[in-house]
Amino acid sequence: MTEYAKDVLVSTDWVAEHAQDKNVKLIEVDEDILLYDTGHIAGAQKIDWQLDLWDQVEREFIPAEALSELLGKLGVTPDDTVILYGDKSNWWASYAYWFFTYNGVKNLKLMNGGRQKWAAEGRELTTDETPAQSGAAYPGLSRNEDLRAYRDEVKAHIGSVKAGTGAMVDVRSPDEFSGKVTHMPNYPQEGVLRGGHIPGASNIPWARAANEDGTFKTADELKALYAAEGVTEDKNVIAYCRIAERSSHSWFVLRELLGFQNVKNYDGSWTEWGNSVGVPIEKSYKEA
Repeated sequence: MTEYAKDVLVSTDWVAEHAQDKNVKLIEVDEDILLYDTGHIAGAQKIDWQLDLWDQVEREFIPAEALSELLGKLGVTPDDTVILYGDKSNWWASYAYWFFTYNGVKNLKLMNGGRQKWAAEGRELTTDETPAQSGAAYPGLSRNEDLRAYRDEVKAHIGSVKAGTGAMVDVRSPDEFSGKVTHMPNYPQEGVLRGGHIPGASNIPWARAANEDGTFKTADELKALYAAEGVTEDKNVIAYCRIAERSSHSWFVLRELLGFQNVKNYDGSWTEWGNSVGVPIEKSYKEA
């Protein structure tokens, strides 16, 4: 069996044994930002992706300097191993992993399976507050734009897809991809003016990379999944979804687990593309 390209996963057993180690920092990042307060792994601290990672005025991330301060408040240093986990098969933990990597944070890992595997194994959660670990700002952060795609770059990338040198991975559900629906069930706040997909994109829903317990499938299974849709290591790849949390999960699979060298996450995703003027959209759904 082929091994993953990078050592970026830890098991729930590993976390249970090492969560209290001095140089291990456990961080929970959930879609449900109130979930942490109902119970979390002992020693874990919380990141609220809406308040902590997003600028509160502009549709943009906090700058690297602000992330340095945030990590300092969490007591994270470059000598620490940061273990991220969360709900939804690690959607938002993957998002934080991508954002941290984009800004140059080192020694990152995901707890394979996230909260759902931890709970399924009957492991304990606590509501006890994790003591503040405020320290010096995390030094030396700077952004690696090779990991992030912007709208105009995505538009230009359509030509690479047609030429066979690039690939576009739409990780949303088939109904979103086809244009049958303009938002996921239960997510009307993420609706857009136009449904469909970016021309040339392959529909490989994020969940196909995960097992029922939230863990990632094997490297061989993952490689076969993407190769079947023409997404191979020799191509430049851009992944997108609706607001980039699901595509961060797929970005993690492609870059970190399979070792693809050229993979970008389009964080504007469909909430930007589906509401933009002057961009092409394909639909594969037709009204009866």
